[in-house]
Amino acid sequence: MTAEAVILICASLVGFYMAANIGANDLANAMGTSVGSRAITIRQAVIISIIANALGAVLAGAHVTNTISKGIIDPSLFKEADRFIAGMFASLLSAGIWVNISTYLGLPVSTTHSIVGAVIGFGIMSIGIGNINWGKVIPIVLSWIISPVSGAIISGCIYHFIEKKILFSDDPYSSAKSYSPILIFLVFVVLILSVIFKGLKNLNLNLTLPKALLISTPISAVIGIFGRHYIEWQINRISSFDERGYTPVERLFAQLQLLTACYVAFAHGANDVANAVGPWAAIFSAVKTKSISVKVHVPFWMLLIGGIAVGGGLMAFGENVIRTIGENITEINPVRGFCAEFGAATTILICSRLGLPISTTHVLVGSVIGIGIARGMGTLDLRVLKNIIASWIITLPFTIVLSMILYRILLYLI
Repeated sequence: MTAEAVILICASLVGFYMAANIGANDLANAMGTSVGSRAITIRQAVIISIIANALGAVLAGAHVTNTISKGIIDPSLFKEADRFIAGMFASLLSAGIWVNISTYLGLPVSTTHSIVGAVIGFGIMSIGIGNINWGKVIPIVLSWIISPVSGAIISGCIYHFIEKKILFSDDPYSSAKSYSPILIFLVFVVLILSVIFKGLKNLNLNLTLPKALLISTPISAVIGIFGRHYIEWQINRISSFDERGYTPVERLFAQLQLLTACYVAFAHGANDVANAVGPWAAIFSAVKTKSISVKVHVPFWMLLIGGIAVGGGLMAFGENVIRTIGENITEINPVRGFCAEFGAATTILICSRLGLPISTTHVLVGSVIGIGIARGMGTLDLRVLKNIIASWIITLPFTIVLSMILYRILLYLI
């Protein structure tokens, strides 16, 4: 077996490892509220994740991706392909190891921030600290504040509205029927806009907001009208409780959670699979062409394998993070789970359009916290929150140092 073949095989294994860790942590925290509220089982979450994630990666994934995540360093500064290949290996390994450790501890962390920290680490060792684009790190630090605070405010407000208008009304069933068209309409408007602007951003549709609203509004209005009849049928069909102990109102919100869960998995595949396949594709390109490119083509098979690996990672060892998001921060039922997921999707859509730096992971955690605050601070487990925030702060320095160490070791071996 040639040295080139060995490098490509190792790159595939490391890329698969990173993708599986993304699924176990990033996708697990996205699915956490749906599983925690028992709207779907872990098995259903895995099935939804593998299918929707793979579709997102293949249909809307980055078929051409930057070799260096977030423009942290300039690839043209590398004179030797071997150093670049060693750096990509070090980045994938260090980010994968950190996410793996965090997943084992049940801590939801940002895989994007992990990759960025890893790239900074090998960049310092290879081209010097002065050639790192430190301006790209500022948005990451800002996202630690903007993401959870925005998610908490929007999700908390949504929960407060539903609690006041539906749950605490004299007749929750009638209130649910009255407000259901509006809720369904808003859900589909946000999901369609999110798919257009975020889930399909790699297709370069370049739709303006008015055009996107022109598409999403009538579709959502029609679904809202028919959705009301579906809700009335559900309420009439279930007189008191179903097999999971849900009231009819909770059952309805559980149905809405299925929609948000599918969207999260699709958008995740479209955007975050690149965290694993980007460096993987960069290694393949450098080995094959003996040169370093700023952008490389990502093969269809690589996107497909990455999407499946992410879903498989959720199945293999995502339970700890699911439990943290769905159970340990605050108690989640279908209504609270819906508010958290819908609030997170809304937050991501708004902040993305405003150009604010956000992290999907941090938004989701913040949304769950917002639900807890709306219910009362006593419902939050502050010990769990302290550990989560500490893991966010540790992510960059840990991956930077580990990547530096691994880069030196790999460079010596190569």
